[in-house]
Amino acid sequence: MAIQSLAPYAMPSPESFRVNKVDWRFAPERAALLIHDMQDYFVGFYGEKSPLVDRLISNIRRLRAFFKAQGAPVIYTAQPIEQSDEDRGLLNDMWGPGLNAHPHLCEIVGPLSPEAADIVLTKWRYSAFKRSSLAEMMKEMGRDQLAICGVYGHIGCLTTALDAFMHDIKPFVIADALGDFSLEDHLMTLNYVAGRCGKVIGVEDVLNAAKTSSALLTREDFKKQLLAAVDVEEDEFDADENLIDYGLDSVRVMMLVTEWRKLGIEVGFDELAKKPTFNGWWNIIERRLSADASA
Repeated sequence: MAIQSLAPYAMPSPESFRVNKVDWRFAPERAALLIHDMQDYFVGFYGEKSPLVDRLISNIRRLRAFFKAQGAPVIYTAQPIEQSDEDRGLLNDMWGPGLNAHPHLCEIVGPLSPEAADIVLTKWRYSAFKRSSLAEMMKEMGRDQLAICGVYGHIGCLTTALDAFMHDIKPFVIADALGDFSLEDHLMTLNYVAGRCGKVIGVEDVLNAAKTSSALLTREDFKKQLLAAVDVEEDEFDADENLIDYGLDSVRVMMLVTEWRKLGIEVGFDELAKKPTFNGWWNIIERRLSADASA
């Protein structure tokens, strides 16, 4: 009934799963990192000196450092040591008493110990959203992407990804920052997420996200977007002319802002209203791109 000893396996790379069904772009400024159930109890089933655990912890540490450098929230889940039969419910039938029988193993593994600014959620069921404020917290923080890593892939990580999808939060499962019962279970998790409820990416994809944002929208691309939204030919277009005079209405502005947000470029309507010209708007966007590149 309890978890059996888990044999090590080679950590799969992002190329090991099928093609993602969605083409979402990971945006650090819109994301939170979820470090799932990395407690001594769960990690201990891999035994001592597990190469899989060593790599798992190393990759999660890299992710955590990246998110902190971006000013993005880091969230942990951890099961409590005192769980009544009512609290555990059917978990007792499936897994036995769990941490109730091993309270000394409740801590997050040492190399990943939460820091003062980190958030630790009490974990009651497979999904991190069950009986927690995670969904509300994400909304309050203005975050609509959740990067998921930790253990175990095909149980809590997969269920949390599916639940995030149900909350209209885009789940990004980090392929080489998961631990699972076996390689087969690990790949099943990646394939299900890629085809049904999220996007699977690798640690390097996350770390490179901030480096690539400045190449997502060039001045020429921006000009083409505006010309498609106004009633003027290119040879008559004045970069300092009020765009309202060129026929740009609020509906088209909203469409443009939506396209920029897809690229991770957050621009407020109040900013745009202050100087509604091509040069004025490009200066705002260029500052956003420069800030991303610097970060």
